[in-house]
Amino acid sequence: MENISIFLEKYINSKKFHGLEWAIQYKEKKYIGCLGSYNLGGKKLELNSYYRIWSMTKPIISIVALQLIEEKKINFEDSINLFLPNFNNLRVLNENAKTLKETKTLKRQPNIRDLLLHTAGFSYNFLGDIIGKEYHNIGLFYSEKTTLEQEINTLATLPLLYEPGKMWVYSISIDILARIIEIVEKNSLQKILEKRIFKPLEMNNTSFSLNHNQESMLMTSYHYDNLNKKLVFPNVNARYISNYGYPVHSKTFARGGIGLYSTADDYLIFANMLQTGLSKKGYQILSYDMLIKAIQNNIPLNYLPFQIKNFDIEELEENVFEEYGWGYGFRVNIKKNKFNNMGEFGWGGAASTYFFVDPKNSISAVLMTQVFQGDINLQKDFYNYIYSNI
Repeated sequence: MENISIFLEKYINSKKFHGLEWAIQYKEKKYIGCLGSYNLGGKKLELNSYYRIWSMTKPIISIVALQLIEEKKINFEDSINLFLPNFNNLRVLNENAKTLKETKTLKRQPNIRDLLLHTAGFSYNFLGDIIGKEYHNIGLFYSEKTTLEQEINTLATLPLLYEPGKMWVYSISIDILARIIEIVEKNSLQKILEKRIFKPLEMNNTSFSLNHNQESMLMTSYHYDNLNKKLVFPNVNARYISNYGYPVHSKTFARGGIGLYSTADDYLIFANMLQTGLSKKGYQILSYDMLIKAIQNNIPLNYLPFQIKNFDIEELEENVFEEYGWGYGFRVNIKKNKFNNMGEFGWGGAASTYFFVDPKNSISAVLMTQVFQGDINLQKDFYNYIYSNI
């Protein structure tokens, strides 16, 4: 494992990535390292740098929701309008609708389970359906200044893409879940995460904002221009998720699906907790029984394999989720066992951040960088190298 830096150096040399950092735990042994630079200017990357982790925010929010379910403050079957009455008049598009006016009454409201599973009926700005396009048209989540409450109130004015529970579509559902968490806990998401996750796990470098000293160690984000084979600034297309608001210093900014900053070492602490539900000092973050439920496939097999592709992609060259189902907050590997699987699970972020946890083999691994449309072979090579060298 000590030679992983030599193995990964090809991604820096190819100029597909400007910098990489990793943190790997295998049983009692920890391996850390970094390569490259913070930016194309060449400032050398240091350990414990900061990264926008994008959708790796989602598993953290999902764990808090599962805590509230265990505490019986919410239930899997609770409809979202119990907490968000603005959704009382929510409607759904007719099948094969061409406009947003072609809607009908819902058979049932989306519930907490739907939000966790991405089966609630929502979409994402960058997806190719007409609801995703409308999210983009109204600028949903693009602002750095709006509150989570304001964004969810805006969302409540739009119909669903499909009937809840009828399919799997990656979506902004965890943002809705985060707002419900705020309402139930009568507190801001920032303070809730601090109390429930960051302080007990001693994740001292994870938050929705950075101070000026931390900002000096924040990696610059780029987009990989596959046509010209080089890194460029991410303002490539207005509809890409890279245009979502993601401020550095705001004390009021919070989201559920994106928004957190973290370090490789901090996120490894979170990943290690997902082995058992316990902190390093034995504090219970989540019961083992609930953890086992979270890391099983919880969506119907006919929804699989799921895929995620931008609106401008007709067909994926490769579906990296071919072997996966979906649990409560994570992709879960079902290659060997469709249900009750105790195999590898995890998730990634839009700028090529990535993590996985394998309780059976006592592996937790985190890979950090900041490249949109990054080479997917990096994650595959990182994953395969670890399993080849344990």
